[in-house]
Amino acid sequence: MATHRGSGGQGRKKVQVSFVMREEVERHHRSGVNALQFDPLLNRLYSAGRDSIIRIWNTRTNKDPYILSMEHHTDWVNDIVLCCNGRTLISASSDTTVKVWNAHKGFCMSTLRTHKDYVKALAYARDREQVASAGLDRAIFLWDVNTLTALTASNNTVTTSSLTGNKDSIYSLTMNPPGTVIVSGSTEKVLRVWDPRTCQKLMKLKGHTDNVKALVLNRDGTQCLSGSSDGTIRLWSLGQQRCVATFRVHNEGVWALQANESFSVVYSGGRDRQIWATDIKNPDNRTLICEEKFPVLKLELHTEQPSLWVATTDSSIRNWPIKVPNARTSGEYDNESYHPAFTQPDFTIKGGPSIRQYYVLNDKRFILTKDTDDCVALWDVLTARKVEDLGKKDFEDEIKARMKTVYVPNWFSVDLKTGLLTIHLEESDCFAAWMSIRELGLPMSPDAPETKINIGSALLQALLEHWPKAQVEDPQDGSAGTDKSSASNPMFSVPGHTPVIFSEVGGRTLFRLLCRDAGGETEQMLLNETVPAWVVDVVVQKNMPKFNKIPFFLQPHPSTGIKPIKKDRLSASDMIQVRKVIEHVYEKVLGQGSDAGSQTANSNGGQEKEGEKEEDLASIAEEKVELTCNDQVLDPNMDLRTVKHFIWKQTGDLTLHYRPLAKKDFQSFCKYSSMNAGES
Repeated sequence: MATHRGSGGQGRKKVQVSFVMREEVERHHRSGVNALQFDPLLNRLYSAGRDSIIRIWNTRTNKDPYILSMEHHTDWVNDIVLCCNGRTLISASSDTTVKVWNAHKGFCMSTLRTHKDYVKALAYARDREQVASAGLDRAIFLWDVNTLTALTASNNTVTTSSLTGNKDSIYSLTMNPPGTVIVSGSTEKVLRVWDPRTCQKLMKLKGHTDNVKALVLNRDGTQCLSGSSDGTIRLWSLGQQRCVATFRVHNEGVWALQANESFSVVYSGGRDRQIWATDIKNPDNRTLICEEKFPVLKLELHTEQPSLWVATTDSSIRNWPIKVPNARTSGEYDNESYHPAFTQPDFTIKGGPSIRQYYVLNDKRFILTKDTDDCVALWDVLTARKVEDLGKKDFEDEIKARMKTVYVPNWFSVDLKTGLLTIHLEESDCFAAWMSIRELGLPMSPDAPETKINIGSALLQALLEHWPKAQVEDPQDGSAGTDKSSASNPMFSVPGHTPVIFSEVGGRTLFRLLCRDAGGETEQMLLNETVPAWVVDVVVQKNMPKFNKIPFFLQPHPSTGIKPIKKDRLSASDMIQVRKVIEHVYEKVLGQGSDAGSQTANSNGGQEKEGEKEEDLASIAEEKVELTCNDQVLDPNMDLRTVKHFIWKQTGDLTLHYRPLAKKDFQSFCKYSSMNAGES
């Protein structure tokens, strides 16, 4: 396997399988927009979201501007740059990758896996077609864009220059168009400056008191503007190696900066939701352009209109006209006294709600969620679908209304980082949960025996249903079966557009694909390399996971007055129902099972089926014996894991007590018990 990919093989990190529950086409950003790029030639806006998706918008029409989604990342997309006159887009993500896209057609051409942690920022030298990337691994890598565009999905190992010396995580990066200066900002609170042509360190600039979140260089690389979480904007002279001006125009952290071509005006936004235009030479001259309703994450200057594209944490993108700062008669100012120059944007791209709360119901199949619009929805993990939109309901009330006295072990984990439901499956607990076909509501014939299925195993088979290796060969023609009735078909089906992700546990993504594409030539090759052995075992080899055993003690109830001779420790599947234990008591302890069976057989002329015989035995047993736990009478339909979780509620082995219901049964029970005691 190629070194840039990684796999689930020996000596590697553990691999988990994840999938996202979502609509087929996600037309709106969720959870916030981190980056913007504008193409004036095509009037297209590119936006990068915390929902892991890059979207393309047509800025000529406000009615339905959505053009396309660019999907390949698996975590926040933190920055994007448009290169090669708008033909190529480079993206940086928290999934630790940098990706190269055909910007016009919206597909990913290659993935660069050089970084070892979140990639937070990109910088672009237009004149040299050079891109730099940086992030939480403290490294800065320089990429030649023309080399990157020649890479392919399977051949993308590329040598690169790197700039070293950062002591902390990098959150901002800038390079001037000729590519003579590069500056990074970090949690170290300093600006570090290099010459990207020689990779030599030039200087370190101190002054900020918090994380440096935004940077802009002038064309010749002599001046730099920085915005920080400390609430200030600083102007630095690189020739003098010092800060020459500090602008205090914001009340809180400055997260986004843009400057005009002549470097005479700086546009800024951040946590305080205000967007200011400030005269760099005379900072007292400034204009409050607008006030957003949510913190500002990114600004993109459109010089031809002129206007500013503004991205916020509520996932909306707005275009505001801009006004050149007015001269003021006094140097004294108060932010509160300013009124925005504009109260309405020229263009709005609406964001979508993101899921902020979730609750996994006791059946460990359905999840209730609440989003940023306070809307509640119900989701089915096994079919990777939204079941119902419940609207603006009380979240706690909806949870209570759906609570059942049933216990199923945890077998998956939930992640809301992208504003969508992402489900993670790990080897350690994926196979912990078994359920009966009847409980799952799957079609079955009335006389069919109660069948248990491992729901983690069933879901993995559904997620990889279209992978040829997962399909059982048809014995008649030797080809992989595609018929719905074939043994390869899973119990459930998930939507074909469901993204399936293989990644190192707590680490980098190895491979992402849509469920329906698993039969593609490249996808097959990468799946063969990436799918971990524990998944292959159940999906390809069709091996069933082992049942979970539960130990328990079975004792006569104290009310019977009988003291057991010895305390036998029994063991059974944790899914076995209480009625099976009642049958055991009736048949083995009371010694009644064989009589009941023969009576039933005789009354039916000896023609009865085995299943019916068992059913009769069970119904007779339930009339004769009851089981208790902590002095609570148990429902025969309850399984042992539910009894242990809801009724036993203790750490030691589960203890069940039995007692006969009728007086005559009690007498025979006492007699039978004394006989057994005599034998022992």
